[in-house]
Amino acid sequence: MKNYNEIKAMHDENILPTYPRYPVAFAKGAGCRLWDTEGKEYIDFASGIGVNAIGHSHPKWVEAVSSQAGILSHVSNLYYTQPSAELAEKLCTLSGMKGVFFCNSGAESNEGVIKTARKYSNDKYGVYGAVRHTIITLEGSFHGRTMATLTATGQEKFHKHFHPFVEGFRYVPANDISALEAQGNDVCALLLEPIQGEGGVMPLDRSYLQAAAELCKQRDWLLITDEIQTGIGRTGEWFAFQNYGVTPDVVSFAKGIAGGLPLGGFMLGEKAQNTLSAGDHGTTYGGNLVCCTAALAVLEVLEPVLPSVKEKGAYICEKIAAMELPQVVDIRGMGLMIGIKLEGVAHTAVVAKLLEAGLVALPAGADVLRFLPPLTIDMDDINAGLAILENVFRSL
Repeated sequence: MKNYNEIKAMHDENILPTYPRYPVAFAKGAGCRLWDTEGKEYIDFASGIGVNAIGHSHPKWVEAVSSQAGILSHVSNLYYTQPSAELAEKLCTLSGMKGVFFCNSGAESNEGVIKTARKYSNDKYGVYGAVRHTIITLEGSFHGRTMATLTATGQEKFHKHFHPFVEGFRYVPANDISALEAQGNDVCALLLEPIQGEGGVMPLDRSYLQAAAELCKQRDWLLITDEIQTGIGRTGEWFAFQNYGVTPDVVSFAKGIAGGLPLGGFMLGEKAQNTLSAGDHGTTYGGNLVCCTAALAVLEVLEPVLPSVKEKGAYICEKIAAMELPQVVDIRGMGLMIGIKLEGVAHTAVVAKLLEAGLVALPAGADVLRFLPPLTIDMDDINAGLAILENVFRSL
């Protein structure tokens, strides 16, 4: 195996510099632990930005992926396949939705929900341009990096360099129901994250989301929850909307669904289930047999683990609060999606210090340290990670 310097040199020469990479090259993982090319061990509180929901190299996942790869990996969506059918049935059962479209990534998932919203409105209220085509999103949101999902993202820092943007999006403040009520009759949908992830791990108020859902029902807007980061058990429910007592019309998902393989999608509820028909949307790789088989293994592993996710998250928050760290001014989140608001120290510098000490974490927003550990993490790894956290903060 090549060492860190050799790998870095190859990266720097051949890969576009679109990521500010930390000075580590990871080589292997098992459970909630990672090892770099030099043999150093790390506790993973990031799980690939919420992707490795069942940790690294879980035996059930490895067996499922290996088995399916040796049978059939891809045929295209022109044919029926058992893994995609089984996964769709499972997701509909867990979510209460009526149908699933599979794709490859979160941004692609949200592209699909945007098209669904526009077509729903066009079918019911007339052709594009007549009236209802605007999608409302929230300030501080993040929905992807394609041109449409970047436009949907309610953060100006992501909008530099790429004008002109796609028309038909408008932003309102989060948790402000009056701002929603003030919107005109050009609206077809409200797209929101129940917890804004890249925006700083900001959960929406329960009363706000319930009022927004009622407003959508009254005005026949589609309520779309972006569950790319909050879905697949991350908050202690299969989908974050289930914590809020609302039922969205459309739900997007990705990240943790296939445990490290590229799979995403969106689900339509009763109101929107007949919106898309043959030819309206498509993808080459979506519903890939290996990825769907991996996702079935992920859901099987998570089912008995899910009841403990909220307890683990509450424990982490309580332990950090008890440390009384002067740099920590707020701790928030839901389940194992945790944000720690910092003051007097740069969150990116803290992430780098934690990594050096053997704990993998993430930044979020302008000043938030983010934890997204594998949902299967045990108490020993939690306590070991928190010990590293406290030692690093005490040394700042």
